[in-house]
Amino acid sequence: METTALNPREIQQFRAETKGTAGKIHFNNAGSSLNPDIVVDTVIEYLKDEALLGGYEAENKYSVALENTYTLIAKLINADVSEVAVVENASVGWGILFNGIDFKKGDEVITSEMEYVSNLIGFLHAQKVHGIVFKVIPNDAKGNFSLKALEEAISVQTKLIAITHIASSAGGMMPIVEIGKIARKNNILYLVDACQSAGHVPIDVKEIDCDMLSVTGRKYMRAPRGTGFLFIRKAAQDKVKPLFMDGHSIEWISEDDYKLRDDARRFELYEKSRALTLGLGKAIEYALNIGIDRIWQRIQYLAGIMRLRLGEMEGVTVHDIGDQKCGIVTFSLHGTESGTVKSKLAENNINVSVGIARSTLIYMNKNQLSNVVRASVHYYNTEEEIEVMCDVLKKMKH
Repeated sequence: METTALNPREIQQFRAETKGTAGKIHFNNAGSSLNPDIVVDTVIEYLKDEALLGGYEAENKYSVALENTYTLIAKLINADVSEVAVVENASVGWGILFNGIDFKKGDEVITSEMEYVSNLIGFLHAQKVHGIVFKVIPNDAKGNFSLKALEEAISVQTKLIAITHIASSAGGMMPIVEIGKIARKNNILYLVDACQSAGHVPIDVKEIDCDMLSVTGRKYMRAPRGTGFLFIRKAAQDKVKPLFMDGHSIEWISEDDYKLRDDARRFELYEKSRALTLGLGKAIEYALNIGIDRIWQRIQYLAGIMRLRLGEMEGVTVHDIGDQKCGIVTFSLHGTESGTVKSKLAENNINVSVGIARSTLIYMNKNQLSNVVRASVHYYNTEEEIEVMCDVLKKMKH
């Protein structure tokens, strides 16, 4: 069935429900999206109840809604509720999963050139501490990941395939479903960093066939900062050791022993912001009510217009390559530093970001890029906003 496109009336409704769109053109959604008003209100109302009722008492009042956040996460990614845990951000989730693997000297991790800086640090640290080897599968000249090269790189020592789905400072995407088929065929643990993906593109962990996945709330999910979640499939939960434990992580304890919980919440700790957890749930509910397929269609449409308009401008280079592109658009203005472009756009109430080399170090070094302007669209952005940005860029050339 064909996905119904978001119509102009709906876009105006979403903008009316997002106060930030009235004063800013926000093209920094890959950094942190503008929260819907209902998400902000949800967090504030909970905090008010904490102040009036007491922290534990407020938690008890909202217990059903807090539990529903897990149900909403599971629905978003097509997982079982027992396979998700709420954490503070994607880096925490990824770190819990990666560092919980029992690496031995000589174990191999396979990744791509698009891997995020935090993950790269994780590989380097495991190399120093455990003596692992990590192999990088480069993209081809067209910017596409080579599945053939991945298969050729796999050996008996390969313990993990770790892939960032959408890179921080590039507009391409990794073929995570096809990579999942190769991982499953070879019985290799498969970890996906979906930090930029959730709320941006449809994510189905059964289709991806990943063992583990990490997500942040603040980016395309439109949730508050300081929110995120991890997924770990039931069959993989005993293959990852919890880094920290408390009374929440266990099922029972005696003076001589303990037993871990029989679900992914063994990877959580008890103390976290209940207000932000509710905000995360409300943001997911908001996106699900719109439809992730429809959101993805709108993002592709707007990103396509932005790339086309930027590509037509003299003195602008669009850096995005690969057959499948996302809502992140990266470009350079000849003779002008990316930081200067960002500042000039900010003077005109337009938010963009600067993608620095270390964020996606292997890719940026390979393409001799020290930084790029990163403009990332969301479904609440408009064609008119893209034109305003392009007009400011044109004036910078004169």
